[in-house]
Amino acid sequence: MATVELRFSALPEHVRTARLVAAAVARRAGVDEAVLDEVRLAVGEACTRAVGLHQNGGISAPVKVLLIEEEKQFSIEVGDEAPHAVPGGRTPGGGPGAETEEDEMGLAVISGLVDDVEVSAGEHGGSIRMRWSTTPLATFPV
Repeated sequence: MATVELRFSALPEHVRTARLVAAAVARRAGVDEAVLDEVRLAVGEACTRAVGLHQNGGISAPVKVLLIEEEKQFSIEVGDEAPHAVPGGRTPGGGPGAETEEDEMGLAVISGLVDDVEVSAGEHGGSIRMRWSTTPLATFPV
């Protein structure tokens, strides 16, 4: 299992870099060429969401992206450190919910692009984990 970890300041201009890195690592992991656009779009949505949550919450911590190559699958996890609604519908501190209509729209777009998505959230941050099938790269005898 190979893992690439990317951390970037929560600024919109870094989302493009995350998308490019994700597509390059996905290609290397064996994700089908026809699916790479979906990988780019999904990572862009997830990173844009994390950047927005950090900026709205005044969080200076970087956004974390894990790109994980496993046997027969490739996964990307985008993590944020923004407090999310806890069970009961309130965010820590009693302020307005961090989940907005725009946030829900981003999650809907990601769900439409990726077959296997897990969203987790809590008072110390959240993550979106996306998975794609891979095909083994052909090896030729030397």
